[in-house]
Formats: sequence, structure tokens, C-alpha cells
Amino acid sequence: MTQFEAFEDGVEVNGQTVESMIAGAGDVSSIFEDRMKETLADHGIEELRTDEWYAQQAYLDAFESVADSIGQRTLTNIGKKIPDQADWPPGIDSVAGGLESINEAYQMNHRNGDIGYYEYEQTGDSEGKVFCKNPYPCAFDQGIVKAVVTRFSPENNLVTVSEESDDCRQSGGDECVYHVSW
Repeated sequence: MTQFEAFEDGVEVNGQTVESMIAGAGDVSSIFEDRMKETLADHGIEELRTDEWYAQQAYLDAFESVADSIGQRTLTNIGKKIPDQADWPPGIDSVAGGLESINEAYQMNHRNGDIGYYEYEQTGDSEGKVFCKNPYPCAFDQGIVKAVVTRFSPENNLVTVSEESDDCRQSGGDECVYHVSW
């Protein structure tokens, strides 16, 4: 499996989640925000509405365009916006709970087929591993994980997210594994 290729035809993603692409680019500059809207439109996502559903492959195609033209840092910024933009399970009050909730949130914001998963494994008091098997870019997933840990860890904690996969999705692997500490 590689990045940017939906696992199945017909999978959809909700507009709230797609909006994270615009919000993540907007953090960089209003010019990037406008460019992101154009990129989405180039891939068939025009006049974005948060209450609508869009083809996951169109969204992934827009991600690929961003990766090719703007870069990985913007993909990470987009991922950092996901917990704020997408539907998220209520009642989370810990880092572990937040990391465990990523998959539930992912499932809530997609429909109509196999989309993959996120799994969390606690490995220490303030560390764990997140397993990501999905068609999204690695930098995007790293942004999501970092945002979730930052949101639920004590203030001013140093949060690190580092890849420890033998064969990550960016190089054609099936799954990325991230070591997380806080």
C-alpha cells in the first residue's frame, strides 16, 4: 500500500475533515489558504460544505498535489488541525485516551468502505506507539498524533513523535509506526 491511494472506490470523507486542509494551510498564510482552496477545486472539491461528503480519492489527490508543490511541513500542519476540525469522540481526558480515540474519530469521519485504522499501544508511563494503516501521507499522520498528545499532556511537556517503521507507507509499506513521548 502506498500513500494517496484509497483502499476502495466509493469511500467518502466529511467536509469538516476536508476543511482541515484549508485551516492547516491558513496557519502558514492567507496565500497558502487560497492556494489550498484552488487545489481542492482542481480535484473536484469546490464550494466546500462541512455538512457534505466528498470522495476520499479526490481528497487524497489534493494531498498529493500539496506534497508535490508545497511540501511536508504543510501536510503536518493540516494533520495538526484534524482534532479541531473533524468530529471527535467526547470525554477524552488523558493522552492515552486521546491516542486511543484517533481511530474512533477516523471512522466517524469516513464512510462506505475500508479506510484502514490507527491503533495505540502504551509502552511506558509517558510513551507509546501509534500504528497507522491508511492512505494518508505520513507527515499528516504525524501532525494528528502530535496535536492529540499536545492537547492532552500537561502544559509545557516536550512532545516527540518519531517514525520507527521498517517499511513506512512513504516507501510503499503497509503501515507506519510512530514512537510518541510526552
